[in-house]
Amino acid sequence: MLKTIIQASENFCIHQIRLPHKIKKGISKKRTLIAYIDIDTYDKKKYRVYVAAQESFIQKIAKLFLEEDESDEETLIDMLLETTNLIVGSAKVIAEEENENPYTINTPYFEKIDMFNFAYDDTRTIKIKNDEMTIAIKELDV
Repeated sequence: MLKTIIQASENFCIHQIRLPHKIKKGISKKRTLIAYIDIDTYDKKKYRVYVAAQESFIQKIAKLFLEEDESDEETLIDMLLETTNLIVGSAKVIAEEENENPYTINTPYFEKIDMFNFAYDDTRTIKIKNDEMTIAIKELDV
């Protein structure tokens, strides 16, 4: 499942941000804005997908979508939620097209601004220049 989410994240970097990116295993060790979105697979499993991005990473997105050079915290949180929805929503479409464990998505929620310290099963960090965004996934007990 993380495969399609990372593929959607890469597409977002290529087609929206339009800057070179690198993907590595592990989580960002930097202070991030953290949101999550829960997904329900057709085979009745539930997962939580975390998106944790540095303020500077989200500011790049705010510049693209809102043309704001310096956004306030509320705007950055809104952009993180929208980015979470866009990436996981795109991954949902990829999973359906490839018939690879299709799922439905719920509403994204903002968690906190801090170091990422949640339990996860798998993770990747996308790096653009010095800015990082971590995608983590955790199967939830239902």
